Amino acid sequence: MYIVIAGGGKVGSYLAQVLLDSGNEVAVIEERQAVADRLAEELTGSYLVINGDSCDSRIQEDAGVRRCDVFVAAMGADDSNLVCCEIAMRVFNAQRCIARVNSPKNLRIFREVGIECVSSTTLIASLIEEEALLGSVSVVTSLNHGNVVLSEVVIPRMRHHSNDDGILVSEIAMPQDSIIIAVAEEDDAVVVNEGMRLYPGDKVIVIADSSILAEVRSVFRNL
Repeated sequence: MYIVIAGGGKVGSYLAQVLLDSGNEVAVIEERQAVADRLAEELTGSYLVINGDSCDSRIQEDAGVRRCDVFVAAMGADDSNLVCCEIAMRVFNAQRCIARVNSPKNLRIFREVGIECVSSTTLIASLIEEEALLGSVSVVTSLNHGNVVLSEVVIPRMRHHSNDDGILVSEIAMPQDSIIIAVAEEDDAVVVNEGMRLYPGDKVIVIADSSILAEVRSVFRNL
């Protein structure tokens, strides 16, 4: 996978090395010259370090956001993370954006525009790595000795449907041996029906055979 990380601070640099150690290609955009120079010397693997502003489309172009599999915004300012993710999605049609959100009250803003996010109060680099490598599916629990899993899926910003109108549950062609069973809310879950509409940022609960999680991920990424 090719992953672009905006921000080379403690979170961004650690995440970069974890992903490099897993055999991925990584580009890090860092605005501070001294930090960028240090990363260029310390990182090991197939990487690129660019000194520049992550919110500048020309810098994102140089970093290869147009061809990246995942764009991760890991800077310390929520507004910067939001802007650079919006540029990555709208200008370069980035397949997937994950953002570090420092203030939990801003989580809803990111989710409403289809950006997957993790609050800095619970941010762990390994969690972002799991999100980046698994796609939009994260396993909630396993049933029947791991053959069937209950998974939480974030509805991404859609390419083939109206993000304002959403998509009917009945219009999502789920793979055989999988089904959407509920929409997760903050403290509860609502059982879905075919007439329910889903929007970018919504979290749905899917039950599926563990062997088809990749297919489930593909369905949601191609909405």
